[in-house]
Amino acid sequence: MTDYKRKRVVVTGVGAITPIGNTPAQYWEGLLSGRNGIDFITAFDASRHDCRIAGEVKNFDPHIYLERKEAKRMDRFSQFGVSAAKQAISDARLEINELNAEQVGVIIGSGIGGLKVLEDQQTVYLNRGPDRCSPFMIPMMIANMAAGLTAIHTGAKGPNSCSVTACAAGSNAIGDAFRQIQWGYAKAMICGGCEAAITPLGVAGFAAARALSTRNDPANACRPFDRDRDGFVMGEGAGILVLEELEHALSRGARIYAEIVGYGMTCDAYHMTSPVPGGLGAARAIEIALKDGELTPEMVSYINAHGTSTPANDSTETSAMKKALGDSAYKVSISSTKSMTGHLLGGSGGIEAVATVLAVANDQVPPTINLQNPDPECDLDYIPHTSRAQEVNVALSNSFGFGGHNVTLAFKKYV
Repeated sequence: MTDYKRKRVVVTGVGAITPIGNTPAQYWEGLLSGRNGIDFITAFDASRHDCRIAGEVKNFDPHIYLERKEAKRMDRFSQFGVSAAKQAISDARLEINELNAEQVGVIIGSGIGGLKVLEDQQTVYLNRGPDRCSPFMIPMMIANMAAGLTAIHTGAKGPNSCSVTACAAGSNAIGDAFRQIQWGYAKAMICGGCEAAITPLGVAGFAAARALSTRNDPANACRPFDRDRDGFVMGEGAGILVLEELEHALSRGARIYAEIVGYGMTCDAYHMTSPVPGGLGAARAIEIALKDGELTPEMVSYINAHGTSTPANDSTETSAMKKALGDSAYKVSISSTKSMTGHLLGGSGGIEAVATVLAVANDQVPPTINLQNPDPECDLDYIPHTSRAQEVNVALSNSFGFGGHNVTLAFKKYV
């Protein structure tokens, strides 16, 4: 799988708006300190819901990045996506102008899109009639709009797309952007994921599917790989990377966080919501990412696990990592940062890729908090409670989504 790898691709910018910080620096500090971003829901009255907690983004002001009129015409998920993209572009010190605009593209994934505006406009329709619905309802709601609006607000005229692969969407977006540069279709790509589905209907739907924790204890509910886990906790936000062709980055003196070298994508073809027993599809995604990056299991230092805190995922993902890495699985540091942020659905792959890249850049790995009683079936090194300083030469980020989507991204130190 090396014949098409015409270009090396590096990460030169990061952006993050998360439940534990609204900049990459705040997010990274929150991860390393084990900050819990989960609390009782404030966006609406959740008293009738079985799950009343979530990882909400706090004190987010879209007007830092957007004019008031522009922000008003965006659903919250797009506000997150565009704002994090602007952070990443600024961090990369990437100027987009008439000379390079056609060589800079955008791929931003979202699992659900503008659920809040859909709910609000349904209420308008029922109470006031169809002629009172907003003309902005559809463009605010559709999942591709974060990618489209990012291009509009940055001038990026290159390849533009949106992956909608449930909780794998952000990782698919990064992997697909990686390919665009590898194959020579772009010099730089703005990519990642965003989501804002903490709404009455969003929470009710996931609860009805018995996917959410009903512990309603913000400090302890999200407990990946723990024996007492009972479901995931929803989060919201966005994580964005700027990827560049290596020569392009070097020519402008860009800082390089890490090199992206592998992308594995598979499908379980098994069930709408449950992973295939034994994690065979996830294991193949890991194996493909390693092969794509010309890596061996022994080279892997850290894995940012999907780690949702659901009974099915965590044991299955553990099995997948064992199958893909063999004996090396027991030597790898692994953590679920969802223990702190909650599960951002289509945005999770974005913020977790940011965390993985920063782990490579800083030789530090974030912990899994709330891991009090390890599940005997989850017997790998999940970095409980406290972050760890260690050399991180190669790191993987796993994302799995409803529909059987499996994605693994592989990053390594740039040398």
